[in-house]
Order: sequence, then structure tokens, then C-alpha cells
Amino acid sequence: MSVLSVLPRPVVAAPMAGGPSTPALAAAVSAAGGLGFLAAGMISADRLAADVAEVRSRTDRPFGVNVFLPDATGGAVDEAAVRAYAERLAPEARRHGVTLGEPVGGDDAYPEKLAALLADPVPVVSFVFGLPARAAVAALRERGTEVWATVTSPDAASAAVGLGVDAVVVQGTEAGGHRGGLPDDDDYGVLPLLRLVAARCDRPLVAAGGIADGAGVAAVLAAGAAAAQLGTAFLRCPEAGTSPMHRAAVASTAPTALSRAFTGKRARGLVNDFLRRHDGSAPVGYPQVLHLTRPLLAAAKGSGDASVANQWAGQAHALATETPAGELVAELTAGARAALTAAAERSGAWG
Repeated sequence: MSVLSVLPRPVVAAPMAGGPSTPALAAAVSAAGGLGFLAAGMISADRLAADVAEVRSRTDRPFGVNVFLPDATGGAVDEAAVRAYAERLAPEARRHGVTLGEPVGGDDAYPEKLAALLADPVPVVSFVFGLPARAAVAALRERGTEVWATVTSPDAASAAVGLGVDAVVVQGTEAGGHRGGLPDDDDYGVLPLLRLVAARCDRPLVAAGGIADGAGVAAVLAAGAAAAQLGTAFLRCPEAGTSPMHRAAVASTAPTALSRAFTGKRARGLVNDFLRRHDGSAPVGYPQVLHLTRPLLAAAKGSGDASVANQWAGQAHALATETPAGELVAELTAGARAALTAAAERSGAWG
């Protein structure tokens, strides 16, 4: 029996690397009947193990861990384009009193994290930035872990099912943060992508992208999803590790855009001066550009400079509220139920 089939409330807290996803947030969502997630991206395997232990100390409900996959292309990038981008950013780094980082590749300690999750299994492991190897899927499932793959195209969904995954996370272009698929240039909205994937796949689907209230949850459930995955909606929760600057920005009505300017991979965030200046010049290259810009972005966040710091957010960010995570899960479920009931009542007049 899958986790999704016994989930009391059809709400998944999207994993948000870089600080917002905390053990407290994951545990609160799971304890409220949703499915909380830890973000394993950009942390060590030891830190991941500690976070898993903390979630277990807070709740006995199922939870998940999200893992970044290494670049399937082997990290090949246009080194000249990355050097040119570094030269372009150098004046900004000097203004903030930092030196740009080395644009190196890397695997985000993926082998170590996979080994840790095999040695100490958790209920669900999801993957982004491509599809996991068939052997990894099989090994996790043998240990009782459900495997979810994040896709941004119908073809990727079909490939994921062929690898034996238990569920498919369908991420629309409305979602905040990095595009979860590989390549990162698919631009399907969540509803058309959900319907296209449902026509091909016999696995449970989790819809993600621009969902921030009960009516949005209802929409994707009606379109065939088993649950809705929300990230931005949880950014203002007290349990989230969101910075004060990021919280204030999410509460605004500022526009969002997809850009490679911050990390070399397309990600949706609030539009600021840095994005406007550098979006057209940013090369394809993750994690090389991420390592290049990290000192600059960290300095901007430390000084509260919202004109430079990246602030990931989905298109419906203005709907996010400052609500405890458990209460938010309940509100989302009640709102979805009310929206579906109202739709059913309206449909009675169709004849």
C-alpha cells in the first residue's frame, strides 16, 4: 500500500533546498496528515542523517527526502561562456567585498547520500534534476522506500515509469525554484502536463507548480492528481527556515521569472535587479555557475540586499500566508473540499 493511498490529507510539502525546508516543517506537515519533505540538496550526508533523525523525533508519520541527481551530461559546460560570465559579475562581487567562487562541477555528494538512505531507509525518496538509475530505484524499493521521480515533460514521465518508480511528481512551469527535470527548458503548465502524463502513466501523480490555496489543490485533484505538492505556500510558515528578507518578498505582489542568472539552471524567483541585468548573459552550467555566484549571493543575503539575492517563489506566491504548517495543511484540505463541493453544485445546472 503506497504512502499516497493512506495519506489523510492530499498535501505534500515540496522540498526547498537552501534553508526553507527544515525538520520542524517536514514533521509539522506529516503530523497534520500531509507528507513533509526534507531537502537533501546542498547539504552533507551527515547533515541529512541528523535531519532525518530529528524528523523521527518529532513525528511517527511518514515523510520524504528529496535528492539532487548529478548532471547526466557529466557536467560538460561551455567554459568560455562561464569565464565571460565571471568577468561580468566581478564588479558586483567587488562591491559586496567578496571574491567569486571557483566554477567547478560536482555531484552534491550523491553517492554518500544514496548510501545513507539505503542504510537507514525512509518512507519516500524523490529525485530531481533527471531520473535515477534503475539500480538505485530497485535498491531503494527493496528496502521498503517508495521512489518518486520529478518530471517536467510527458516523455520523462514515461521514462520514469519504465524505471519502476512508485509515483511521478509532475512539475509545471509555475513552480518556484529550480526546474526539476532534465533538460530544464520544458515549459508545460501544471494542468496540461498533468493531463498529458495521466494519459500515459499508470502511477499515482503528484501535481506541483503554482498551487497555493485550497482551490488550487482541488483543481489538480480534479485533473487526476493523487495529491498536490506545494512549496511557496509554506515559505511564510513559522517552522520554515525562510529568511526575513525572503518572507517579506513572498508576501509582496512582485512578479516572478525563470532565469539561469543565479545558478546556471533555470529557476523561478522574484524579479530583481540582478536578474534583469544578467538573465540574458547567464550560461547553461549547473553547478558551475552556482559555485561561481555563491559568495556574492551569500553576501547579498547577509546584508539584506534584495536587489541581488535570489528569492525563489512560484507564480502564486502572493497567496502564501503566515500560518503554522499544521494549520495550513488543514486549511488547504478544507478549502479543496469546499471548492470541489461548489463545483459539483454548479455542475448540477448543466443538464
